[in-house]
Amino acid sequence: MNYTLTVSTMNKQAFLFFVFGLIILLTPPPVATAQTTYCNPINIDYGYTPIPNFSEWGRHRATADPVIVNYKGTFFLFSTNQWGYWHSKDMSDWTFHSRRFLRPWNDVYDELCAPAVGIVGDTMLVFGSTYTGEFTIWMSTNPEANEWKPLVERFAIGGWDPDFFTDTDGRFYMYNGSSNRYPLYGIELNRQTMEPIGTRKEVYLLESWRYGWQRFGEHMDDTFLDGFMEGAHMTKHNGKYYLQYGAPGTESSGYADGVAVGDSPLGFFKNQSDPLSMKLGGFARGAGHGATFQDNDQNYWHVSTITINRKNNFERRLGIWPAGFDKDDVMYSNTAYGDYPHYLPYKNKPGEFTGWMLLNFNKPVRASSSLGGYQPNLAVDEDIKTYWSAKTGNKGEWFESDLGELSTLNAVQINYADQDATSLGKVTDQYHQYILYHSKDGKKWEVLMDKSANKTDVPHDYVELARPVSTRYLKLENVHMPQGKFALSGFRVFGKGAGPKPEAVKQFMVLRTEKDKRSAWIRWSPVGGAQGYTIHYGTHPEKLYNNIMVLTHNEYWFKAMDSKATYYYTIEALNENGISERFPTLKVE
Repeated sequence: MNYTLTVSTMNKQAFLFFVFGLIILLTPPPVATAQTTYCNPINIDYGYTPIPNFSEWGRHRATADPVIVNYKGTFFLFSTNQWGYWHSKDMSDWTFHSRRFLRPWNDVYDELCAPAVGIVGDTMLVFGSTYTGEFTIWMSTNPEANEWKPLVERFAIGGWDPDFFTDTDGRFYMYNGSSNRYPLYGIELNRQTMEPIGTRKEVYLLESWRYGWQRFGEHMDDTFLDGFMEGAHMTKHNGKYYLQYGAPGTESSGYADGVAVGDSPLGFFKNQSDPLSMKLGGFARGAGHGATFQDNDQNYWHVSTITINRKNNFERRLGIWPAGFDKDDVMYSNTAYGDYPHYLPYKNKPGEFTGWMLLNFNKPVRASSSLGGYQPNLAVDEDIKTYWSAKTGNKGEWFESDLGELSTLNAVQINYADQDATSLGKVTDQYHQYILYHSKDGKKWEVLMDKSANKTDVPHDYVELARPVSTRYLKLENVHMPQGKFALSGFRVFGKGAGPKPEAVKQFMVLRTEKDKRSAWIRWSPVGGAQGYTIHYGTHPEKLYNNIMVLTHNEYWFKAMDSKATYYYTIEALNENGISERFPTLKVE
């Protein structure tokens, strides 16, 4: 039966109310949508450190040393001491699989410490760090169903920070090493028995006398140890072999992955001047000890370790960065604005920066309560090491952020801190619940997203809105914490402000001395209205692949250069409204 509605059959005002009501009913609220973007640190249910003496300053989440492999079109993520692994179809939603990769004779905390994950034919192999020869190499042809069996019960030669690599000719190799004295090693293995073919070969040793970034320590600190070399990973591209390695130490924000290039799997390898991945400055710092992988469209990505180093030297998270090879086969990754929203694979712009800026850096905040020195401003200072904590983890504790003016909101990242957590090891039945409100005037509040029924563990919850919202105030109200206090290391709001982007930097200088050409003093004229600055640099004017983000200051002491290379530098200013034009590129000899 058909019905025809005409205005003549009803009061016009009633008709308009009906139409507007229908529009409201059919229009979804501006809540979360299917994600097209992601934001580092990646939001997975990180386990807590399982090692008691690593948590004497407070129990906390921790993992590092990640490997992602693309197995039959699905991403699989393994990392240190998680008592399991994750899989994802889209690199956004990750599903955890509980699995202890231990045998009855393995009485250790380090279950899968810095694991090796390899693909041989149709089989996935997994192996954890050991030098004892007592660990098992595991195999699976159905890891999504968590089906595993031993391939080699006791892998006799062992290896710390191992990496498995299958060459295009089918030959199989292992790389390993973790030391501030010894090099990385490589060896060929029989792919059927995993027995060694010959003996290990030294493949690369740090050259900190030449490459400044390989020196241990923060950028202005005295170096008191030799740099550590670890976390080998091999990638083959256009017939060349790219040996990646982590250095100089997981404690520092300069934690990075370098890359050395060779013509055969076991070398000789020549080091590229600058790191493949390094994330200096910003909220999520460090990009070391990781692995390179491809999505189903053959785009390259690099996953690596983000350092926190607050409650323990080994308090860490994971980040994913777009990567690739240029026309000259130089391997690179892009960590610029790497803790801002970027596009996921299988979208129109995989790995590209969205242009959504941070709207609430050091802006006014309020909170329901504060625990001791953990004050509200520490949740918006862009330092993952610092955090605000409420006095309790009770329902009703809240945190409010003022953007300062009406702004266009696209996404929010809620980074929880582990204040008074109680767990050791992996917890699989915990969850966060909250309600996020927004307001244009700080008086009339509307629900932006309601996760009061959420049953998942979201320690770095990133939510992209279905459509942008114009607002000024945001209030996060706690409903349920998995454990400990309601605490935030970063309440981060992304979109575009209503004002102008900053002007370009007018003066910029890079002072490099003959005494130590690994180092430079970088200075520039401050720009009014800028939140901070991003310095881009490299050894070719069209290959400025590395970057430094500096917030609030207008100088940086830099120690990461190749002493034998000529460098090129530029700088741009940034604020909540956008990014300035770049300063003309400087040549620094």
